Amino acid sequence: MKPQKRGIIPTIRLSKLFRAFFSSQQSSGILLVAVTAASLFISNSIWGEDYRSFWNFHFGTEAYHLHLEHSITEWINDALMAVFFLLVGIEIKRELIEGELSDRKRAMLPIFGALGGMALPALFFIAFNINSPDTFSGIGIPTATDIAFAIAILGVLGNRVPPSLKVFLTALAIIDDLGAILIIAIFYGQGIHWAWLGASAALVAIMYIVDKLDWDYTWLYITLGIALWFTLLHSGIHATLSGVILAFMLPRQSHKEKKMADSLEHNLHSIVSFGILPLFAAANTAIFIDVSMMNEIINPLSLGIFFGLVFGKPLGIVGFSYLADKLKIAEISKNITMKKLVAAGLLGGIGFTMSIFVSNLAFDNKALIDMAKLSVIIASVTAATAGYWLFSRS
Repeated sequence: MKPQKRGIIPTIRLSKLFRAFFSSQQSSGILLVAVTAASLFISNSIWGEDYRSFWNFHFGTEAYHLHLEHSITEWINDALMAVFFLLVGIEIKRELIEGELSDRKRAMLPIFGALGGMALPALFFIAFNINSPDTFSGIGIPTATDIAFAIAILGVLGNRVPPSLKVFLTALAIIDDLGAILIIAIFYGQGIHWAWLGASAALVAIMYIVDKLDWDYTWLYITLGIALWFTLLHSGIHATLSGVILAFMLPRQSHKEKKMADSLEHNLHSIVSFGILPLFAAANTAIFIDVSMMNEIINPLSLGIFFGLVFGKPLGIVGFSYLADKLKIAEISKNITMKKLVAAGLLGGIGFTMSIFVSNLAFDNKALIDMAKLSVIIASVTAATAGYWLFSRS
């Protein structure tokens, strides 16, 4: 049998799980666009004040030092988004064990692309904000990619995007999410409370023991996950990371355990794609855009976010992918032209969900948060339009 020539990749046959994932994310992305547009419109209409007040309505309890009284937006960002991160974590683990990231050669290209797609936007942001201490903490905002939006654009483009590029961009976005999770964990904590962190570690140890005892009960893992969320909420580490930790602690070795993880992933897709993410989009884009905000839109924060997402992302993704190919660490498929790779890099500049999420963590000043969110929306629309246009021309 003749050895396969370098650069000739067998036709990629998308797995059933990947096709289901791609389909749900495509629909979710389209829904997110509609919800965002509606939210911005309502927020700046005659109903705007009542609409924004609704998302700021507080409920819960402070009894017994539970500290569980939050606004609707905070409950969405701190609690419901933990479910989103659980789904992301399950997808990352699946890709690492049996998906595109399980094969070293195939995994290295999206890994390098994701690294470049995080490093270059951060450098762009630093260039604009190096002398702005009030906004420098937003460095993590332009480093993220929104899977749902990017896949929605790919879905609209249809057969003009080769399957290998769909897999590349999806794997890249998943790795990018992992990077964003690490950034949140390392840089956006609020001061560690060691007793609560110790309780979180104990719960993770219990999950490990439960796995060793083969107690593969979904309800048990979910109960432990909720307890982990509560302890992390009080530990100073962002509570949504409980979703990722739970995902990686779920057993996935035997056929029975794998079925449990796949079933949970399948059930969560609709809840996250058509429930949690639209709620997140509506709550976090309830922004009043007044004349003064538009007059001040050209500032270090907005420029760092815009240039980081629109220029840093494609430069980093394309540059690092090309470097990995030339060093023979990874291999760019022959049916991925340079123009298509650049277009994919532009779609990687659609930050939206994760970028807005990081914006909430980066600042305490509401004016800065709103400016960051508006900049993310403008940059994401620009990147999506440019990526779509380039794909349609290739």
